[in-house]
Amino acid sequence: MLVTGGAGFIGSALIWALNQQGVDRIVVTDRLGHDEKWRNLVPLRFEDYLEADDLFARLDSGALGAFDLILHLGACSATTELDATYLARNNFEFTKHLALWALAKGSRFVYASSAATYGDGADGMDDTDNSVPALSQLRPLNAYGYSKHLFDQYAAQAGILRQLVGLKYFNVYGPNEAHKADMRSLVHKAFGQIQDTGKVKLFRSHHPDYKDGEQQRDFLYVKDAVAMTLHLAMTPSAGGLYNIGSGHAHSWLELTGALFAALGREPAVEFIDIPESIRAKYQYHTKAEIAKLRAAGYTARVTPLEDAVRDYVRGYLTDDRRLGDAG
Repeated sequence: MLVTGGAGFIGSALIWALNQQGVDRIVVTDRLGHDEKWRNLVPLRFEDYLEADDLFARLDSGALGAFDLILHLGACSATTELDATYLARNNFEFTKHLALWALAKGSRFVYASSAATYGDGADGMDDTDNSVPALSQLRPLNAYGYSKHLFDQYAAQAGILRQLVGLKYFNVYGPNEAHKADMRSLVHKAFGQIQDTGKVKLFRSHHPDYKDGEQQRDFLYVKDAVAMTLHLAMTPSAGGLYNIGSGHAHSWLELTGALFAALGREPAVEFIDIPESIRAKYQYHTKAEIAKLRAAGYTARVTPLEDAVRDYVRGYLTDDRRLGDAG
């Protein structure tokens, strides 16, 4: 098995979940760089690691052999990245090359798309129609979302999307995200704010239909995200694009309320303006339609927000633990 982006947030969580199932014949690729995502790998079991830039040379030479399953999580996931050329090469061309290699070798290919492909969600967030005309109607709001959308469109136009599994992850949070800097979830950021100041800063609403703090997101615990991912990976009949979310929309106030409760503190929130640079692209409501995921046989209960936040805070954030750490 090959896991790209295996030191990253969801990638390392997938390896942890596979280890929990007794699977450790895994080749991991990533770009470790200068942050501390290498720490996510320390408690995990796998056969080999190589830098992502060396992957295709090793694949083409046959040095890595064959893979029954490729879980492609490697990508630049920064929604604020402005280098569209870099995103096109890293997120689109790399994925295209690897997908075509997988199909030629008979490997099952599961890759991370993104809910960012839906744009502002004005036309809904339904994953059932994967046709070229339907995908062409989507309008991502940032270059990251477009780089993901570009491959979804390519696969549909090339007639190979049904042979792949593309996962549109919504707002995933949980252990192993500490290295993500500004792309960390609000739970991780707010935990630090509470430790430092006793309160959380939330964006004020600039939309007449939403009160301050009542903007909504589909928040999904990473343990649920990887369970959904592995179910689809191991279900041969599954193919095409799937939303990976909770199927519920919760407000920022509900999320921070769960965080304060997990810490045994009374909520204390300060509202600040949304920066002008992102105000026009700010999403006020996201909710995954997950009927397609359920139809593919995923019947597990999604962890309730309060329970997930409590597990994250008390099991990982308080002691700065990673998935797989003893504790």
